Amino acid sequence: MDAARWFFNAKPDTQMDFDLGLAVREDSENPIYYVEYAHARICSLVEKLAGEGLAVPAPGTADLELLTAEAEEVLIKQLAAWPDTIRAAAKNYDPSHVNRYLMELAGCFHRFYTACHIREEAPALAAARLRLADDARIVLRNGLKLIGVDAPEHM
Repeated sequence: MDAARWFFNAKPDTQMDFDLGLAVREDSENPIYYVEYAHARICSLVEKLAGEGLAVPAPGTADLELLTAEAEEVLIKQLAAWPDTIRAAAKNYDPSHVNRYLMELAGCFHRFYTACHIREEAPALAAARLRLADDARIVLRNGLKLIGVDAPEHM
């Protein structure tokens, strides 16, 4: 059902070619899987680190000025583009803006996750990175919910 909703929203003004083979694939070629996997990956990360005593800091309490790596800055910029994406989707009656944004956000998060470690870092930097990851989770969840797609916590 999620794949159908995703693909129906992806290109509202063109003839839809629903690729069932792609829709059921569990890899990065399947856009809905890629986005849902990013959300689940963050949920798993947050859960694992909480079990090790590192909880997501409350909003406004982490020192986000420590986030200076390129992958961090790209992710922050992508998160900042969320309100403009919502406005564009509403103004143009085009939910595909949300789909494209979520794909880009998932890509930014996956690159951040590969480039920026959390567990091995100093406590302040680890907290800032964990806050950033959780902010990405929140936006992914809200974006998926907006287009009627589940945001699984485990895959």
